[in-house]
Amino acid sequence: MNQAFIYDRTIHFRDTDAAGVVYFANGLSICHEAYETSLAASGIELKSFFRGGAIAVPITQASIDFFKPMFCGDRIVVSLVKTLLSPESFQIEYQLFFDIESVEKKAIAKALTKHVCIDPTTRKRCNLSPDLLKWIIS
Repeated sequence: MNQAFIYDRTIHFRDTDAAGVVYFANGLSICHEAYETSLAASGIELKSFFRGGAIAVPITQASIDFFKPMFCGDRIVVSLVKTLLSPESFQIEYQLFFDIESVEKKAIAKALTKHVCIDPTTRKRCNLSPDLLKWIIS
């Protein structure tokens, strides 16, 4: 199993709903921020990656479970673990914690995203790029 990537973040007012807690869709957005940061940290150029060149990597499944509320001003840590599922797909498991010391303790939220690599012209599955494979196994 590859090593977890750790992403630090503060919960902002814009992340919360009328009850003052993180809105469920924003929980997934925070996880996507961690994904983007992990890609950039591995040397993948985000502008070209998300612009859609030879491949596209859409999310085909996403879920999130919350165990404790997160409020504006809370400092959180997102732990991200990537797993290759096939030559053309991977998943990312996210766990959110209140701080780095609690990473070994119970998560405050867990999320999962599944991604598939496609040719943007034909919309058919294709193999992941070498850069993406390197990122997944690192």
